[in-house]
Amino acid sequence: MPSIITKIASLIISLWIAKVFLFSLPYKFTNHPDTQHIFSTIGQWMSETISSSLGEFFTHSGAVLVGSVELIASVLLLAASFMWVLNSAKITKSASCYQTIYFFSGLLSSAIMFGAAFFHLFTPLGIEVIHEGKNDGGSLFYAAVSILFLGLVLAFLNRPTKTQ
Repeated sequence: MPSIITKIASLIISLWIAKVFLFSLPYKFTNHPDTQHIFSTIGQWMSETISSSLGEFFTHSGAVLVGSVELIASVLLLAASFMWVLNSAKITKSASCYQTIYFFSGLLSSAIMFGAAFFHLFTPLGIEVIHEGKNDGGSLFYAAVSILFLGLVLAFLNRPTKTQ
């Protein structure tokens, strides 16, 4: 049985990750110029280093693909949080089901942001994204690293144990 500190930490972490993911979706789903720059930069790098067809696919569909997976992760994170709140308020007895969802959504969130951090570090995108004379100061990279780390913490806090 997880402690109240573990439960509250899981709730806070999941809400933070879901917020970051959900607030980025309008950019990804509307083909915002900043999103076009990011995914075309990575797509060009993929075309030159891996495969031109993969690079072209990523340039044109990467934002929607990544955004869709972030949406799935957000729904799972919010569902687990909702289950925990209902369980804590004694409205329902979902047992530790929310822990399993936290575990897998934490891993999924980390996997998504591992990809983001990789592309920031190893492609021309860079840590500080510069587009149309604007420099993000590394905010996208640091958000990705924070979610990569916090997703792993969430998974660790809710990992399956032999007593479950």
